[in-house]
Amino acid sequence: MGEILTSVEQCVDKTIVALGKKLIVAAPLGLGKPVQLMNAFFHRAATDPSLSLHIVSALCLEVPRPDSHIEANLAGPIMQRLFGDYEELAFLAPYRNGTLPSNIQVTELYFKAGSMKGHPLAQQSYISSNYTHIVRDMAALGVNVMVQMVAARETASGLSLSLSSNTDLTLEMMDLPRDRAFMLLAQIHDDMPFMELDAEVSPNAFDLIVRNPRYNKTLFAVPNAAVPLQDYATALHASSLIADGGTLQIGIGSLGDAVAHACILRHRHNGEYRSILSRLTHQETALAEDEGAFEEGLYVSTEMFVNGMMHLIENGIVKRNVYDNLLLQRGINEGEISQRVDERLFDYGLRTGLIPARLDAQSLQHLQYWGIIAAGVCLNGDTLLVEGQSMANEMDDPKVRAALLHCVRGDELRNGRLLHGGFFLGPRDFYDKLRGLDARGRSQICMTGVRRTNQLLLDYPLYCAQRRKARFINTGMIASLNGSVASDALENGTVISGVGGQYNFVAMAHDLPGARSVLCIRSTRGQGRHLQSNIVPFYGFTTIPKHLRDVVVTEYGVADLRGQSDSDIIKRLINIADSRFQDSLLEFAKTNGKVAQDYFVPESARGNTPERLQEILAPYQGNGLLPDYPFGTELTDRELVLAASLRRIKLLSEEPGHFITATFKALLHKTNPDAAKPFLERVQLEHPETTKDFLIQQLLLLELEERGLLKVS
Repeated sequence: MGEILTSVEQCVDKTIVALGKKLIVAAPLGLGKPVQLMNAFFHRAATDPSLSLHIVSALCLEVPRPDSHIEANLAGPIMQRLFGDYEELAFLAPYRNGTLPSNIQVTELYFKAGSMKGHPLAQQSYISSNYTHIVRDMAALGVNVMVQMVAARETASGLSLSLSSNTDLTLEMMDLPRDRAFMLLAQIHDDMPFMELDAEVSPNAFDLIVRNPRYNKTLFAVPNAAVPLQDYATALHASSLIADGGTLQIGIGSLGDAVAHACILRHRHNGEYRSILSRLTHQETALAEDEGAFEEGLYVSTEMFVNGMMHLIENGIVKRNVYDNLLLQRGINEGEISQRVDERLFDYGLRTGLIPARLDAQSLQHLQYWGIIAAGVCLNGDTLLVEGQSMANEMDDPKVRAALLHCVRGDELRNGRLLHGGFFLGPRDFYDKLRGLDARGRSQICMTGVRRTNQLLLDYPLYCAQRRKARFINTGMIASLNGSVASDALENGTVISGVGGQYNFVAMAHDLPGARSVLCIRSTRGQGRHLQSNIVPFYGFTTIPKHLRDVVVTEYGVADLRGQSDSDIIKRLINIADSRFQDSLLEFAKTNGKVAQDYFVPESARGNTPERLQEILAPYQGNGLLPDYPFGTELTDRELVLAASLRRIKLLSEEPGHFITATFKALLHKTNPDAAKPFLERVQLEHPETTKDFLIQQLLLLELEERGLLKVS
């Protein structure tokens, strides 16, 4: 078993003794980083110039930083409540501001979205890599240390470990040939959910294991984001493309939550769901595949297991089990058998070879694993022992089959999986649910490597059978009129996030029969004079090339681009663009000969405006069908109000004309001081000390008054 240590400093010492002073340390993305261990490596290198340290990772998590002291006054108690004593990665601040010691290098393959804009060192050291190629690229960099946060539990056989949140890369890293000096290091955290199946590993998999309760700092949890109506509209369109009995993948953030909630609406409140969708959809963008409830249910194959997916499981939407046996899976898909053991299953099994005519030890174990034969059945030489009765080992014998079926008839097949995921990250209650899974729940959720979830290469026939009618729903930033999409960087080369698995899933949608890639894009960005269309004539950066164009969705509808001519693609994208930009987009296309001169935007697509969306969706927001936080929030009602009001004031400051008008109005109004007091105290604005704070105080009071929150009780 790997040596168990009580301090991260000991672990660093032993690693240097074993490998020398040139350390290239890889760590999983997100939650799986062992923060204290990584910080120990960083601090050691920072104080020892003779040590060379190169940290290679992705998605480094940070506690949000308020932009102003007023935001800090609001955020302080919230941050303490959400993040507790979470310890930050020590290298992030010098990495961001360009002050890393000369002997320390940091390379990321995926940024937390927008976190490294304007930070040259991070931009210069970034490596763009498909998720499925990251282990290859880490190996090429010469990584000689892999560190991982793990869960632990005592079993009858002794200590067992779980890769927990991050099986994505580590399983593959463990399988690399050890043709050079390399160490795997683990740090145990007692609050990490213990995931079983592919995630459960022996302590022997690691060279050194750090275990000390004082390192059990608060796990980083991503608070649920508010879902704007714009994202709800996009998600409602996207949810209508999800086929019952199919496969789903969605991403993190407000749009992922919106898609999950839209699926719950479709399943639980189908009448209202159809009503909303019919009002949102116009003929030119219609592509709904299925608007009914999820009777057969969905299976999830995703790189990222998000909170919304847990809610889909809880709501009986993700309920389609898949099996790692091609004959079994095909039989279920084709309706020849069900997920219950019965005569049909035995007939099918004998006909296809799933059940051999005579059992041997291996085939018996195999059939017992799937629950087709009872666990108590055993082989005794040339005979079968069934409930203590000796019988011929002849599966064609009706008496033998009847006896075997008697033990299991009507039982559900065993070892089916509802979800395969590469890593998870989410809010605190999501981790609580994972820790609280019962035995059945733990057996249905399989955390595994992205080499499985993000591609088809390992077992193309099986994955095609499992991932039938797949819908891979992801987010893009900007779509060009040729159908190409930019999702991870800007035209000037500034990296916003990373390609991650998006290209993998888009390519897989083209390789997988019956699959579709759905890229969701907000039609605009910015406000007022800064407003810009996210559907543009052309763009100087591409994540998804035009030859892989498929389905693009905005809040205004669905554009099916697969297999379409350039002219039709342009028309379909303009039909789902914000109407304020449609004329200029069409003029560009006509000028460049890509659309006929006599074409015009259909009248039904001319109402693509935020005002129309507000008119359609606001009533459903008001009656609770489209809540701001569909999966709850840890913010209090007062904090939610203050956060929304301060956001609106911040937006006002970017529009001088509106800001001046609002300021005059705020200065002239009178308010109820008793009702205002708790709000002002919460952000420490009851006695503003500067003119700027006074103006913000007055604008805040006006905001609260207009929302009806400062009435005399």
